[in-house]
Amino acid sequence: MNTLRSSTSSGGLTLAGIAAAVKATLCGEGSIRITGAAPIESASSTDISFVVNPHYAKFIETTGAGALVLDMKTECTRLPVLRHANPYLVFAKVVDLLYAEPTLVEPGISPKAVVETGATIGEGCAIGPLCHVSAGAKIGDGAKLVSSVFVGRNVSIGDHCLLYPGVRIMHDGVIGNNVIIHSGAVIGSDGFGFAQSEAGHRKIKQVGWVEIGDDVEIGANTTIDRGALGPTKIGRGTKIDNLVQIAHNVEIGEHCLIVSQVGISGSSKLGNYVVLAGQVGLVGHIELGDGVRVGAQSGVTHSISAGKGFFGSPARDLMEAKRIEAAIRRLPELLKRVKKLEDER
Repeated sequence: MNTLRSSTSSGGLTLAGIAAAVKATLCGEGSIRITGAAPIESASSTDISFVVNPHYAKFIETTGAGALVLDMKTECTRLPVLRHANPYLVFAKVVDLLYAEPTLVEPGISPKAVVETGATIGEGCAIGPLCHVSAGAKIGDGAKLVSSVFVGRNVSIGDHCLLYPGVRIMHDGVIGNNVIIHSGAVIGSDGFGFAQSEAGHRKIKQVGWVEIGDDVEIGANTTIDRGALGPTKIGRGTKIDNLVQIAHNVEIGEHCLIVSQVGISGSSKLGNYVVLAGQVGLVGHIELGDGVRVGAQSGVTHSISAGKGFFGSPARDLMEAKRIEAAIRRLPELLKRVKKLEDER
């Protein structure tokens, strides 16, 4: 693997070498050298590209790419191909081979960072300029805080985490190992809790915290509220996109996918491998079972049992929602027929 990576600086990698490294089936000439990856529409002869979505299959006959990554069935005879049952995963591995990780922050603690007395910094950490690590915080081995990262009191951050500029981890948060948090994310902000009084809305103090499992990735400008009482939880391996709002005491299971602009109201619970597409909204205090999939812009107002697909606002069973959509498309024609029948009476 190291030999392959070092060869990129001297003219790229052979396609045969890439195939062996990513465990894909090579079809065609393996001696060509690949120096980069590019979109199929604009790739050059030294680039490799891929097709997963059938929408892009039309470019296979015209692309200037030197090679493609395809599934086991899609036809291509004009170019060398790496074939695999999961071409998207293979392409991700190819990109890892071709592009070294950038140096985001220098090792050690920047003299422009603030590390309060009582904070613990692990071995091999990199704490960049303008970071602030509060008293009682613990930073695991090999963690990287790029710049302007705030770590609150008694926060625990695991090993080999990467926090991009402007991340805020408020007090008492618990972050697992290998977690990536992108710029502008706020972990542990106050939940939205108010009690009505004669003087107006009285704030309910939020005394909980946030727990994030291992291998989680959190997108830019996403906010995860601390629990009102007890934790808000994000399970191991879950991936959260940009601009997502997760309210107090929400519990998200393992390996979920939460796409951009989703909003999850307080105390809702998601099982494992749940998928919420873009702009989905969940009311509070409901449960989504393992493997539930909710289509984009859906509004979920009730619990959903495991394995179900839902869509619409309000969200309905996927097949029912499709039938309703099909019926709605026929409404103009049906209205004309009804009017004609009324006119004939």
